[in-house]
Amino acid sequence: VLSGFLVLGCSVCCKSSWNQLQDLCRLAKLSCPALGISKRNLYDFEVEYLCDYKKIREQEYYLVKWRGYPDSESTWEPRQNLKCVRILKQFHKDLERELLRRHQRSKPPRHLDPSLANYLVQKAKQRRALRRWEQELNAKRSHLGRITVENEVDLDGPPRAFVYINEYRVGEGITLNQVAVGCECQDCLWAPAGGCCPGASLHKFAYNDQGQVRLRAGLPIYECNSRCRCGYDCPNRVVQKGIRYDLCIFRTDDGRGWGVRTLEKIRKNSFVMEYVGEIITSEEAERRGQIYDRQGATYLFDLDYVEDVYTVDAAYYGNISHFVNHSCDPNLQVYNVFIDNLDERLPRIAFFATRTIRAGEELTFDYNMQVDPVDMESTRMDSNFGLAGLPGSPKKRVRIECKCGTESCRKYLF
Repeated sequence: VLSGFLVLGCSVCCKSSWNQLQDLCRLAKLSCPALGISKRNLYDFEVEYLCDYKKIREQEYYLVKWRGYPDSESTWEPRQNLKCVRILKQFHKDLERELLRRHQRSKPPRHLDPSLANYLVQKAKQRRALRRWEQELNAKRSHLGRITVENEVDLDGPPRAFVYINEYRVGEGITLNQVAVGCECQDCLWAPAGGCCPGASLHKFAYNDQGQVRLRAGLPIYECNSRCRCGYDCPNRVVQKGIRYDLCIFRTDDGRGWGVRTLEKIRKNSFVMEYVGEIITSEEAERRGQIYDRQGATYLFDLDYVEDVYTVDAAYYGNISHFVNHSCDPNLQVYNVFIDNLDERLPRIAFFATRTIRAGEELTFDYNMQVDPVDMESTRMDSNFGLAGLPGSPKKRVRIECKCGTESCRKYLF
């Protein structure tokens, strides 16, 4: 059995993972050199997770779920037989946290009650599911920054209906027209020919030599495109290089669902991420918005830089920005960006840091952000806390309590 096979130069991928195929070999008692399964290690057993705990006299025992084997073949093993240090540490960390929550003590009893043991099994299964989802996200990302996933709050697993994408997915009847010309600059920052791409569009150069945005919020960013003579290292290519920071999708402990925090320090005015989703018409957004209202969630972001024609829906297709929460005092600011498509009705939505953001800090933006009209922009986003329909819609909207917890909190999202 191979994870893929070659026939006359053709490569066919297998839907099973490498580990799953190794498990199948061990269950069938078959050696497979291509999978690293030999007679020597055929009967090696790997701990998948720990299900229960007990202490007899001074000896600790653990009920072990073996990877590749059904629950019915789980066995009690003394601690000295287990070499899975990481799994043991995580098991006791989960056990102590739950004991503190339930009984205000952390020392484990000699025998766990069934409800506690069941919780630990569910927690282990959740970690396994989140780890697989994390691997899927990183396999799909095209950007440098890695994604980690963490839930130390409840037993919720990965979202059931979410597909990670790296760029806009264009809806039916919408066309992105590729730019026809590019700049001829030798040095776009210090010697821009004809003002480079921003100058050709009658706008200012957006970045300094460190890639930090130097335009005030509301002014558009015009980056160099695929037809420009400059290379990948051009200082006018920032957003198009994608997310460069390692980020974590985490479960919040105050009822705000999932959130995103940075694992690295982010300098003020640095690009952080794009808001990516499916581009749909405003009419389709209104229709979906009514459905989302009934479901109590929506991820609609109007592209209203010049006119309110299109909307980005990140409910099903999206990137890590799908999980970024609202704050009345945010650390991210939205900019409209144009690269290979210059249709002003279809800007790319980029988030830049409004201040230095420490490692471990949650990333947020204002769902009801409004820029001074003199800056030619008024971009707003419908929240994922139950508001749908388009901003400015004449229909009556339900007021949703804000949970951002900042000193400047407006108490309501809208």
